[in-house]
Amino acid sequence: MIQTVNGPGVLHQLTGVIARHAGDIRSVSIVEDQPVTTRIYFELDLPALPDALIEDLSALEVVQAVTQVQSLQKIYGKRIIIMGGGAQVGQVALGAIAEADRHNIRGEHISVDTIPLVGEQALAAAVRAVLRLPRVRALVLAGSLMGGDIETAVREVRREGLLVISLNMAGSVPDASDLVITDPVQAGVMAVMAVADTAKFTIDRLHRRVF
Repeated sequence: MIQTVNGPGVLHQLTGVIARHAGDIRSVSIVEDQPVTTRIYFELDLPALPDALIEDLSALEVVQAVTQVQSLQKIYGKRIIIMGGGAQVGQVALGAIAEADRHNIRGEHISVDTIPLVGEQALAAAVRAVLRLPRVRALVLAGSLMGGDIETAVREVRREGLLVISLNMAGSVPDASDLVITDPVQAGVMAVMAVADTAKFTIDRLHRRVF
């Protein structure tokens, strides 16, 4: 986590120092952007201990503080996103959170995010935006009717390797999804099981895709 003055070219200076230390940037985000200062978060793969990198970053005139922190991957781990109608989102989250707790106490790191949304365009945009979120491994679509551009968006994100689980609903989204589950609580449970390293369940071994 790096606190810097706010201005053009700051990110260029930081990444230049990281590159000189052969750092591979896995993730970067501007955590706080104030008129005078900003905080920038990097997740890096480094070939050596970070002490020399921290020293060189701290020596930059634009840098006010450098703090080594645990990565979000280490703390929050894999993410599951649940979106759709509020009542159904809540029921899916109920199953996902309960199942995630069971795996997390055994050493996993799985977090669950929800967003109640209505409307074809809003949902389609949200589905596509999931690819821009870090660490997302699965998307659960919870609603009564989804189709049209939402189906197109589902097919797009699946082509990029994202697992998509749909409730058994009206519309064409279930036909485009990896897995279709009628019970929302079970949908949340199976989403967690599908991404957990501590589970032996894999979707590829299922003989049917609708439950």
